[in-house]
Amino acid sequence: MERQGPAHDGNLVGTLLDGRYRVGPVLARGGMSTVYRGTDVRLERPVAIKVMDPRFAADPTFLQRFEREARAAARLHHPGVVAVHDQGVDFAGDHAYLVMELVDGATLRDLMRQHGRLPVPLAIAVAEMVLSALAAAHREGLVHRDIKPENVLIGPGGVVKVADFGLVRAAAEASNTGDVILGTVAYLSPEQVATGT
Repeated sequence: MERQGPAHDGNLVGTLLDGRYRVGPVLARGGMSTVYRGTDVRLERPVAIKVMDPRFAADPTFLQRFEREARAAARLHHPGVVAVHDQGVDFAGDHAYLVMELVDGATLRDLMRQHGRLPVPLAIAVAEMVLSALAAAHREGLVHRDIKPENVLIGPGGVVKVADFGLVRAAAEASNTGDVILGTVAYLSPEQVATGT
């Protein structure tokens, strides 16, 4: 039986967002969101569903920025970027979500944990694809702001894709984040840590 609203424990597994996206198991959790494996029941295809933390979904400034950034990311067509299919807010505004291409595989972090240091040719190949994706985003006016091994996905056949374009920028402009520095501390630039800019 599908739950049509949010689960009482905050777990969305089994729910149907907007009557279209069936939420499956958790793939990853972060400071801003949880990513679930899901199904677009209309098109019968697997997708990844990123559901933003409720503290962001409750902020109108964030929601406006989230929508603009999702539209911009959806226009970004590059083989090294995880495609954005849809975005929305469900359950009376409780859950802002993004529906993306599902990349079956692992993150660059997973690969490094399993195999240690990457051989130089492989490291260069991964870096070239990531830099190509970032260059394409910059040409479109998008700044990632959270490049890290967890946001680099390695799919079947060695396909390299960068995830999470624009979302940190959207959160950074939300009015309820206060003095919180957004991004992953280990990967922040010195000026972000020192001045927040």
